[in-house]
Amino acid sequence: MTVLAPTAPPPGSVVLPARARTGRRSGRWRRWLRVLVPLALLGLWQAGSSTGLIPQLVLDSPVTVGRALVELWQDGLLRDSIAASLQRAAVGFLIGLVTGLVLGLLTGLSRLGEEMLDSTVQMLRTVPFLALIPLFMIWFGIGEAPKVALIAAACTFAVYFNTYAGVRGVDPRLVEAGRTFGLSRSEVVRQITLPLALPTLLVGVRYSLGVSLLALVAAEQVNARSGLGYIVMDARNSLRVDLVLAGIVVYAALGIVVDLLSRALAKVLMPWHVENVGA
Repeated sequence: MTVLAPTAPPPGSVVLPARARTGRRSGRWRRWLRVLVPLALLGLWQAGSSTGLIPQLVLDSPVTVGRALVELWQDGLLRDSIAASLQRAAVGFLIGLVTGLVLGLLTGLSRLGEEMLDSTVQMLRTVPFLALIPLFMIWFGIGEAPKVALIAAACTFAVYFNTYAGVRGVDPRLVEAGRTFGLSRSEVVRQITLPLALPTLLVGVRYSLGVSLLALVAAEQVNARSGLGYIVMDARNSLRVDLVLAGIVVYAALGIVVDLLSRALAKVLMPWHVENVGA
C-alpha cells in the first residue's frame, strides 16, 4: 500500500485556514445582501406602481420620485433646503453636545453633582421631546429658536447618559494608581478618566447625531419657511406625493451620511476601539 505525503505549499505562499476562507466568503455574501435587499424592495415598489397595484396617490414610483429630486436640484431649492436643515441640526447638536458633556462630567466626577442633578435629568428624560414643541413655541415664538431648542433638548440626554456612564465606568483602581504616582485630581481626569471614558462618550455622540435628525424632522413641521421640512409641507398642501417622498429620501440620505461621518470620527480618535464604537 502506497502512502502519499501531503503536498507542501510553494515557498512564500500564504495558506489560509478553512475557517478563515469560509469567514471571508460569508462576509462578502453579507455585504452583497446589504445592497441586494434594498434593490429588490425598489424593484417591487416600481413593479407595483407600474402595474397599478400601488395607486399613485398612495405612493409614487421610484422613477417619479427620482425625477422630483432632479427637479428640486435643478431649481436650486434642494441645495438651499439641505443647507438650511443642516445648519439647524448642527447648531442644535452642538448646544446639546456641550450641555450633555457638562452635565455628564458634573454628575460623573462629583457625588455632590450627582445628588443635585441626576434625579432631575432622569425625570426630564422621560418627557418625549415632541411634547416640548408647544412649550418652546410659547417661550421662543415660531422662528428658528424653537426648532434649534428642540434639537438641542433631544441631543442633550444621549450625550449626558453616555458621558456619565463612561466616567463612572472607569476602574477605580486605575484612578487610585494615578493618585499613588502623584497625579493631581485634574491630571487624573485628563490622563486617565477622560481617555478611558472616550469610547462610551463617542457612542453617545453617534446616537445624538441620529437623534438630531429625528428632532429636525419634527421641528421643521412647525411653521418652516426653509429647509427640507418646508419642501415636505408645501408638497403635502399641493398633494405632490412625489415631492413628499423626495424629501423623505433626502432625510434618510442625510442620516446615512451622518452615521458614516460619526464612524469616521471614531476611527480617527480611537482606531484601537473602532469595532465597539462602530457596532
